[in-house]
Amino acid sequence: MIDAAPPATKTDAPLFPPASAAAQKATLKSETRRVPIPPHRMTPLKKDWVNIFGPLTEILGLQVRMNVQRRCVEIRTSKHTKDIGAIQKGADFCKAYALGFDVNDAIALLRLDDLYLDSFEIKDVKTLHGDHLSRAIGRIAGQDGKTKFTIENASRTRIVLADTKIHIMGSFQNIKVARDAIVSLILGSPPGKVYAGLRTVSARMKQRAI
Repeated sequence: MIDAAPPATKTDAPLFPPASAAAQKATLKSETRRVPIPPHRMTPLKKDWVNIFGPLTEILGLQVRMNVQRRCVEIRTSKHTKDIGAIQKGADFCKAYALGFDVNDAIALLRLDDLYLDSFEIKDVKTLHGDHLSRAIGRIAGQDGKTKFTIENASRTRIVLADTKIHIMGSFQNIKVARDAIVSLILGSPPGKVYAGLRTVSARMKQRAI
C-alpha cells in the first residue's frame, strides 16, 4: 500500500508587501574607493586631472577628488550614479592611468564592458639577471618601440613596459595573443618569428570577425 503524501501545513512566516522604488533607492549606501597612485605618476596626474575627473563625473556620475597627501584618487557613488558597477569601472580607469596607460586609452575601460587589465613580470616567465634581463626588455620594446607597437596593432591591445613589469589592456582574447607574443620574446625568440606568428593570428581574428 502506497502512503499518501502528508497534507501541506500552513506556515507562520510573515508576508511583507513589495518595497517601493523610493525605498529601494534609499537603501543603496554610498560606496567609496581609494586608488593609490605611484610617486612618479603624481605629476602626470596633476597635468591630466581635467581629462580624468571629467569622464568619471559625466559618464559614470561619480564624485572624485585627488588626495595629494595620501597620494591617491578617492571616488565615491552619488545620487547621480545609475550603474551599480560604476565605481568598479571608475577604479579600473584610475588604476590603468596609475599603471602608465594614456588617458585616451584608459577611457575605453569606461565606455566598453569587455576590456580588462593584465599584469605580469618577466621573472614570472623566466628568471633572468643583468644583461640577459636588459636584452629581454630590449627585445620586447624593439628599436624605437617598433616591436611593442607591432604587437599592439596586431593584437588590438595597449601595452605598458614599466621596468620588468608588463601591463596589457584589451579584451580577454586579445590579451592572450599579446601575452603569448611577449612571452616568446622573453624566452629568446627572434622578433621576425614572433611577427610571423602575429600575422597568422591577426588573419584568423579578421576571418572570425567576418
